[in-house]
Amino acid sequence: MSDVQSFLFDGVSIPCTGRETIAAALERAGIRVIGTGQGDCTGRYFCGIGACQACLVAVDGARMEACLTPARGGLQVKRILPVSP
Repeated sequence: MSDVQSFLFDGVSIPCTGRETIAAALERAGIRVIGTGQGDCTGRYFCGIGACQACLVAVDGARMEACLTPARGGLQVKRILPVSP
């Protein structure tokens, strides 16, 4: 695949193509816990349409749903840690 690029997820290089979302690339890389869900749930790739917001991550510093955000080379993606009470 000549169109393979990579982005960083918590400092780890994740291969991606221009035809997939961040969540899809992470799933393909075997990463299941990807963000922070609402309440006490573990952030993961769940609905795939942005309705549940279980896959919220920080993409270049902005909160975004990984299932809706196109993957592309050079992105800095980080888990959003739960806020302690």
